[in-house]
Amino acid sequence: MAMGADTVEYQIDGNPDYGHLKVDLDLGDRFIAEGGSMAWMSDGIQVNGRLLGGFLPALIRKLVGGESLFVGEYSHPIGGQVTFSPSAPGTIVYQRLSGSSLVLTGGSFMACSPGIRLKTRFGGLRSMFSGEGLFVIECSGHGDLFFNTFGALIERDLDGELTVDTGHVVAWEPTLQYRIQSMGGLKSTLLSGEGLAMRFSGSGKIYLQTRTMSSLASWLTPFG
Repeated sequence: MAMGADTVEYQIDGNPDYGHLKVDLDLGDRFIAEGGSMAWMSDGIQVNGRLLGGFLPALIRKLVGGESLFVGEYSHPIGGQVTFSPSAPGTIVYQRLSGSSLVLTGGSFMACSPGIRLKTRFGGLRSMFSGEGLFVIECSGHGDLFFNTFGALIERDLDGELTVDTGHVVAWEPTLQYRIQSMGGLKSTLLSGEGLAMRFSGSGKIYLQTRTMSSLASWLTPFG
């Protein structure tokens, strides 16, 4: 739970399998969450839909980043409670930013306090074949940031190099550099997106997930 002048009071239940976020809003508090993630809220909660960062950045996040076009801004005139659940079962991760930054892959952003800025960033031409989106989202500023994984969360403090399948990468600190490289033949890389990985180098924290949506979709295909 976190409290402070520029934070929200929150509680995360259900981790690591089915993370669920509860936020208590006092008078004057505002909270921003991914569109469609609200589960339930107390009477009197006010919700304003808006484009985060303007129309063009929001449209880019929707088309190539996997994020909703609109976000909801929640407030209450005297105080109330609102809860959120991500679409994919897994872990909700809390990160306090105090002038620092964190890079999220498309679909990982869940919610934040108003002091967090979201910026869409180009991931490189080769990322269009990775199956994980052409853009990433850089989060920076001062405040509370929440993102979610599909499956369990793995945190690693990297000092050196690490190669990760693109679907298992959730977030990383911008002190890490990366490049997307082929792990298989050229044909499989270009036609199916299989065999691509992100090779990270440097010093910083990286967040990984134990499951991927693409693998689940492939597993379910014979049963459709």
